[in-house]
Order: sequence, then C-alpha cells, then structure tokens
Amino acid sequence: MTQRVDRMDSFFHCAYCFQKNTIFVDPTGGDTQQYVEDCQVCCQPNRLYIAWDEGEEQYVADSEPES
Repeated sequence: MTQRVDRMDSFFHCAYCFQKNTIFVDPTGGDTQQYVEDCQVCCQPNRLYIAWDEGEEQYVADSEPES
C-alpha cells in the first residue's frame, strides 16, 4: 500500500455549472468520504463523494446537487 501525504489535490465538476473545482482531500478521513462543498465559480452547494482509487493512487470525486 502506498503511503499518502497529509493532503492530496483532487477535483470535481460542479453539478450546476459544470466548472472544474480543485479540492484538497484529507487522507485521514478514510478511503471513502462524503461532504458538501460550494462551487468556487457559482457558489452552489455540491454533495461530494470521494473515493481512493487504488489503481490510480489518487482520490476521485463525484458530485451531485445538494438538496
């Protein structure tokens, strides 16, 4: 298993305006995480689903509108 650093860069595309947003994932939160993050462009809230991709050795994020 690869040792991870304190913070890793990732990104998501806003569920509202589809713009790419950079995020910083805290690896101490685990291999799967879920939280709400506002879009850096349109300020709409996105529910993020973060998962560690073992093959790519990085976090990947999916987003959906926060209801």
